[in-house]
Amino acid sequence: MLSLGQTVLATFAALVGYVAWRLLPFLVRPYRTALRNLPGPPSQSWLYGNMKAIQEEDNSVPQERWAAQYGPTIMYRGFLNMERLWTLDTRALNHVLTHSAEYQKPDATRGELAKILGKGLLFTEGEQHRQQRRIMNPAFGPTQIRELTPIFVEKAIELRDVWDAQVASSGPGVARIDILKGLSKMTLDVIGLAGFNYRFDSLNPNGKPNELNEAFQEIFSPPSRFTLFMLLRNFFPILNIFPNERARRVNRAQAVMREIGMKLVQEKKAELAREAVESKHGGAEHKSDVRSRDLLTLLIKANMATDIPENQRLSDEDVLAQVPTFLVAGHETTSTSTTWCLFALTQAPEMQKKLREELYTLNTDTPTMDELNSLPYLDAVVRETLRVHAPVPSTMRIATKDDVIPVGEPFVDRYGKVQDRIAISKGSPVFIPILALNRSKKIWGDDAFEFKPERWENPPEAASSIPGVWGHMLTFLGGPRACIGYRFSLVEMKALVFTLVRAFEFELAVPAEDIQKKTGLVRRPLLRTAPEQGSQMPLLVRRHKREQ
Repeated sequence: MLSLGQTVLATFAALVGYVAWRLLPFLVRPYRTALRNLPGPPSQSWLYGNMKAIQEEDNSVPQERWAAQYGPTIMYRGFLNMERLWTLDTRALNHVLTHSAEYQKPDATRGELAKILGKGLLFTEGEQHRQQRRIMNPAFGPTQIRELTPIFVEKAIELRDVWDAQVASSGPGVARIDILKGLSKMTLDVIGLAGFNYRFDSLNPNGKPNELNEAFQEIFSPPSRFTLFMLLRNFFPILNIFPNERARRVNRAQAVMREIGMKLVQEKKAELAREAVESKHGGAEHKSDVRSRDLLTLLIKANMATDIPENQRLSDEDVLAQVPTFLVAGHETTSTSTTWCLFALTQAPEMQKKLREELYTLNTDTPTMDELNSLPYLDAVVRETLRVHAPVPSTMRIATKDDVIPVGEPFVDRYGKVQDRIAISKGSPVFIPILALNRSKKIWGDDAFEFKPERWENPPEAASSIPGVWGHMLTFLGGPRACIGYRFSLVEMKALVFTLVRAFEFELAVPAEDIQKKTGLVRRPLLRTAPEQGSQMPLLVRRHKREQ
């Protein structure tokens, strides 16, 4: 039997062995990676690499500066000097995005997604992802989104009325409103109804506090500062046995989402089965009170279709895993995008006025999807918002094997040699620079960083090379893993902008320089002067008085 001292010594030796086993590949890798010949900035630290510069500045700014200095294809260092490929070459990015089996999400990223979303569409890879996507695609087609548009408009009007009541109750006829908070509640209500026919009722000022919405606010508030422990948890999963307060919040939110999701899946399956029995007995004219247009019902129906082989059906667990994915992806990105849209319009009053005039050419408060899509300046404003203020500014992939990536533009490596391809080693990270490509001056011109909806009247030819699924931009990614819900998000955003800009005039309530962007899962606004207050976008809102 081991003595206490021997036990402690053996435990310590095992711990040292584990750390050495985890660290050794990272210590050796900088000298063996195929990316080591790429140009790029010198590493600032053997521990942090170039990560401190990246964390201390706005998203993509350091990489854009390095690309201007070293060329559009660079390598910089991450934690433990781990190499990262970063490129604005559209041919190279197209290769990475279209070869999704060879370039997958990093395990650490998938682990973080699984903690928040479960193992849904954003988590899965390979054949499991293709299977889930095949079943889910029909629920996100144009016909289905057209049928969901009345929900988008109804909830946009409800938010308008909530803000109007706040303006009415303010003495001077103008109210200071945190628009991010209201938009987040609205989009949660929308995904509840459109996704599951479930009423969160979070916009109701007299309703009870919504546990799920509060949990989301906690999850999506970006960390106030970058810490070593945050990095270490990704490289040493054993550290997760020491949960911090954020981890506990995430676990509580996931438990709430799972509980709601399980209840919804069981209810939908039971009611669809009841419908099937009634139709067999001649009761087809008796409609269930389930809205057949909600995404979960469509997903379950598609999964139960007779033309799908049994081995290709999703399990109840797979169906359940989509519920938090729908909730988060369908809620947070649209509310954040619309927040940045209204912010951009406060900085361009003439554009705000021009947009409002176009919106009033539709003589209705309840436009259809086709009517919303018929408004060219609204479309241009939405496109420009998603270009300049992409809610998810970047993502990453890991090479699952050694590969050669073709490039459209040859580059000069560290040794002065011209290269027409990028050799990459298995395990090397590839950074997908969504925001940086969206505002590349080479593609969009010297005014690429500026918000100019008019550029969409005649977009540059070079933009057609961007390998995105929509709009000559990378906001919704591209290839087999492109955002499945982009049509949903676009029409919902248009319904919001249409309703709110017709009703109100918006002005920024703080100096523009006080607004900063912090990236968690999405880029949210914070006040530099009050970061402790969390994400917010305070605007001065007043009723618009239409000239007759």
